[in-house]
Amino acid sequence: MQLDQLKSLYKSHKELHLQQRYIYTKHILELLDNTSSVSKIEVIGKSVCEENIYSITIGSGKKKILMWSQMHGNESTTTKAIFDLLNVLSNENEISEGIINACTIKIIPILNPDGAKAYTRLNANEIDLNRDAQDLSQPESLVLNTCFNSFKPDYCFNLHGQRTIFSAGKYNKPATISFLAPAQDADCRVTSNRKQAMEIITVMNDMLQKQIPNQIGIYDDAFNLNCVGDTFQSHNIPTILFEAGHFKNDYHRVQVREFVFQSLVISLDYISNNDVKGDHFSAYFDIPKNEKLFFDLIIRNAKVVGQDKLIDITFQYEEILKDETINFIPKVEKFSNTDQFFAHQEFNANGSTISTHNNEPIFEGYSNVFVLMNNEELSLSLTKSSFLI
Repeated sequence: MQLDQLKSLYKSHKELHLQQRYIYTKHILELLDNTSSVSKIEVIGKSVCEENIYSITIGSGKKKILMWSQMHGNESTTTKAIFDLLNVLSNENEISEGIINACTIKIIPILNPDGAKAYTRLNANEIDLNRDAQDLSQPESLVLNTCFNSFKPDYCFNLHGQRTIFSAGKYNKPATISFLAPAQDADCRVTSNRKQAMEIITVMNDMLQKQIPNQIGIYDDAFNLNCVGDTFQSHNIPTILFEAGHFKNDYHRVQVREFVFQSLVISLDYISNNDVKGDHFSAYFDIPKNEKLFFDLIIRNAKVVGQDKLIDITFQYEEILKDETINFIPKVEKFSNTDQFFAHQEFNANGSTISTHNNEPIFEGYSNVFVLMNNEELSLSLTKSSFLI
């Protein structure tokens, strides 16, 4: 598939009703109705707070793919990409016909509706569903496990979003998209089903490298059977973790959404047209591992009361939900020498004193949209240029 073709598909099928970072069940109900003529919509369970958990099944082929999004409620980029994908699959075109004739795809668009509504990683019982694969203590975990056992997928796509802290390798490149073929045992053996997952990842990586070279990473495959991906992989089902990360000036992840969409289309097209045996997996190990080398913002060479030398002040943006809008509020992470770290935005204080907005000594944990630099305001808030549209 040509890159121009992928871009054209996205442009003509992007779901315009889903925008920004805050997505929960209310936002997708009309879209579920719209796709019901070409897909099967089911309520497959309830959340802790009795919210419906939906599945969408489309296609009639023998190859079965199960994918789920917003297992972590505040990771919505892949949910938007799912509905972009569904718009493609619901319309007659060469790509969609090939996929839906070869595959049956079952999608859980929002596995954690309570977490999505509250914009939190955890569910309403404050449990990380991606650490509940063995205990199955939560209703949402049971829904996914039941769906897995009844659908009996040939492939699993575990769709997530990752923080802005990750670099692709040890370089000044953000991990815009990351993947993982999870381990299925403590020895992290490269089994036949992991090879199949790795082969599909290499195909997506090849496509993405043409657009965001050196901005694709691989997660550490340390084994944890409490994680859903590791559990499903241990059942010998090729499982792929997708992580939507950061792209320059894209805090609403508009461009990243397109990269996820492209990855989904490429992977499904590849599965549709190939007998994936895992023979072509080796390039997977050329993709650099993610490192935690980024901060959202660094003020370098700052003078801080109580410090005997110039230091760097690092910030991460907290994502705060207010009036159904996500606000990005900078928070001081630490004071240190950060020569080995990178930032999505930097200021050089050149020895100026940095203090709080009340002109008090700045401290780790300080959270506000501005600081004082030599008693003058320095705005740390994200500007319009920090959000692609």
